Amino acid sequence: MSELLNLMQQQPSLLYAFVTILGVLVGSFLNVVIYRLPVMMEREWKRDCAEFFPDANLKVEAETFNLVVPRSRCPQCDHLIGSAENIPLLSWLWQKGRCKHCACKISKRYPSIELLTGILSLCVAYVIPFGWPLLFALLFTWVLIALTFIDFDTMLLPDQLTLPLLWFALLININGTFASLSDAVLGAAFGYLSLWSIYWVFKLLTGKEGMGYGDFKLLAALGAWFGWQALPLIILLSSCAGAVIGIAAIVASKDKQSRPMPFGPYLAIAGWVYLVYGDSLTHLYYSLVL
Repeated sequence: MSELLNLMQQQPSLLYAFVTILGVLVGSFLNVVIYRLPVMMEREWKRDCAEFFPDANLKVEAETFNLVVPRSRCPQCDHLIGSAENIPLLSWLWQKGRCKHCACKISKRYPSIELLTGILSLCVAYVIPFGWPLLFALLFTWVLIALTFIDFDTMLLPDQLTLPLLWFALLININGTFASLSDAVLGAAFGYLSLWSIYWVFKLLTGKEGMGYGDFKLLAALGAWFGWQALPLIILLSSCAGAVIGIAAIVASKDKQSRPMPFGPYLAIAGWVYLVYGDSLTHLYYSLVL
């Protein structure tokens, strides 16, 4: 193992290939997390409600359902997905995007997430030096991908992902990996309180909730990763991303009615962009502002 690590350190092309393949494999697992974690959360809520309100007679699923069990299957014909049908990217291409058993279409989203994870992992490996910081940055990237698609699907940012992301950042920044510990602690506090304050001002003025608590926790996590100094730029980048993508979605949509939009994906985009281009963007930002 040590020889392989030394070889990857000496041969960047080998490192890039390894990280890209690893990213594609992780992307396959992220597809499972993106679909199953919200379902697991919903079932847990139902069990809790059934326990505290037995008179409601809520139906609670008895079968085991987690990230491993049951095995993946075709939603149309219930055909169990074999190992040969579950090779990231390749199986989808080989089967021409259809179930091997009933020929129903398999969503392009699955290989897209696998490919996206591989590409973003490669970008991180190209920018972050070989070593522990690279591993931490890859984990950061993978969690943000999962959070992005879960929020798009369900308008939820699960504590199961946001809180470990926050606490892990504080742990790795004890030695100042991405920010000093004091800056990371202040970043977590200011990140949470900034959106929390906006939430309450908006609610007092309009009587409506403008965002969810998951957004507070995600920005707190980003502040813990990069320090409080990164927060203004992250908020600016996320607002710009939200405006551009939101307007594009409204223009492309046939239904022009206003609908709630998740803010978590844009925070995640801004956090990842800061990971890769943070130093140059910060220099540009403060040179324009000051």
